[in-house]
Amino acid sequence: MLQPSRVKYRKQHRGRRKGIATRGNSLVFGNYALKTLEPAWITQRQIEAARVAISRYLKRSGKLWIRIFPDKPVTKKPAETRMGKGKGSPEFWVAVVKPGRILFELGGIPKEEAMEALRLGASKLPVKTKIIIRKGGLGEAL
Repeated sequence: MLQPSRVKYRKQHRGRRKGIATRGNSLVFGNYALKTLEPAWITQRQIEAARVAISRYLKRSGKLWIRIFPDKPVTKKPAETRMGKGKGSPEFWVAVVKPGRILFELGGIPKEEAMEALRLGASKLPVKTKIIIRKGGLGEAL
């Protein structure tokens, strides 16, 4: 599963998820992409589940790029613990995504295969998504 090998600080503030993605919002590597339409925290398990679903469908044809990385630690306090006594320990990692962020990219496969693979991957994610096709080149304009 994806997670940072080391971080400067173990715990982070939760932050806010307002606004739209200004970076990572355009196709760079492949011809087809999965783009998010709403803000969310996507966990390392969800990213891995989507990756497995896409790569199983592709059966080693084409290339898959993962454009997000879970680098934010989420803490939790144990169940039935009283209030106070500090912040809980880090439990899992999330990637913060805003609307417009590209999550996965595919290249080197026909349009129908790419659409189905991305649809299967999108079903594993907690956000509404949209499939983007590169204008010109292998993919036709949407």
